[in-house]
Amino acid sequence: MRAAVLHETGQDKLEVLDDVEAVGFGPGKVRLRIRATGLCHSDLSAMSGVLPQPVPFVPGHEGAGEIVEVGDGVTGLSPGDRVLVCWLPACGGCPSCKRGQSQLCLSGFLNAGTPNFKRAGDGSDQVFGMAGTGTFAEEVVLPAPCAVPIPDDVPYDIAALIGCGVTTGLGAALNTARVEAGSSVAVIGCGGVGISVVQGARAAGAAHIVAVDPVTSRREAALRFGATEAVAPEGLDDAKNSVTAGEGFDYVFEVVGKSATARRAYETTRRGGTLCVVGAGAVDDFLQLSMFELFFDEKRILPSLYGGGDVLRSYERTIALWRAGRIDLAGLITHRVRLGEINDALGQMRTGEALRTCIEI
Repeated sequence: MRAAVLHETGQDKLEVLDDVEAVGFGPGKVRLRIRATGLCHSDLSAMSGVLPQPVPFVPGHEGAGEIVEVGDGVTGLSPGDRVLVCWLPACGGCPSCKRGQSQLCLSGFLNAGTPNFKRAGDGSDQVFGMAGTGTFAEEVVLPAPCAVPIPDDVPYDIAALIGCGVTTGLGAALNTARVEAGSSVAVIGCGGVGISVVQGARAAGAAHIVAVDPVTSRREAALRFGATEAVAPEGLDDAKNSVTAGEGFDYVFEVVGKSATARRAYETTRRGGTLCVVGAGAVDDFLQLSMFELFFDEKRILPSLYGGGDVLRSYERTIALWRAGRIDLAGLITHRVRLGEINDALGQMRTGEALRTCIEI
């Protein structure tokens, strides 16, 4: 089959190969035919080395498709079922799951250390999948909990985005920060996840939502998706003064994944307010805060992983909001490309122009 492969960390281009095989099928596994996948900035971060990922690997962790084959012991799934890919499935039995924090379950990360693919031949050329998945391929073998059934009225491209970016952004606003009606919000970084934070804040009833991004097209998009104001980073102080009389925002979301923007977000949060860190950053990028300001300002710092809540419930809520017209998911997709055109899509993402690219396989 065809798959897009990154051979070495730091490369800018993927190689679309036609001699890749999905491996590992057996008890408890499913074979999935990918129909659409989202191109997330986390894929770029894994390619560049910001996020740790064994190489060579097939990028992609936002995917949707149909079940081709189910292994022994798999229940609730059958060939032909339409599903989305959950890259961080819950085991249901670990301490995190039992506490109701299934987004912190580590079972999904254990899958990331096992190759999902190989090159055709003697099998010595093993290939990993991004975050244990690898949706830039025509087929992938996954643990059954990674395949979550979707209703027939949810298109594959929409379902792919729900599998990560939309769930992460909406969940940050609704699960982690729990934005209150009438509050003031700033969102720093307005790619696909940031736009989903904007939509989540709007759905929660925030009165003021200021979108912050250096790219003009992203600021314009943020206004279409519910932001009440959109500014370049240098305009954030003026927005803070005009919206909050200089006090600072009730909620500030950092959706970039850099210590510099996290520090800026902290300074823009009011005393007693909430800073929600959504961006995935590097292991050696440290945020510096003084012990005095932590004590004196009493600002809550809340990291949000995968939307900060039970992902299955979050998927259902997202679909309900989409059906009700409360959020726009189709509008998130600014580019649709084929697998062979993936490097053009990567180039668009690197320029910062695209909100989300959907790859139809």
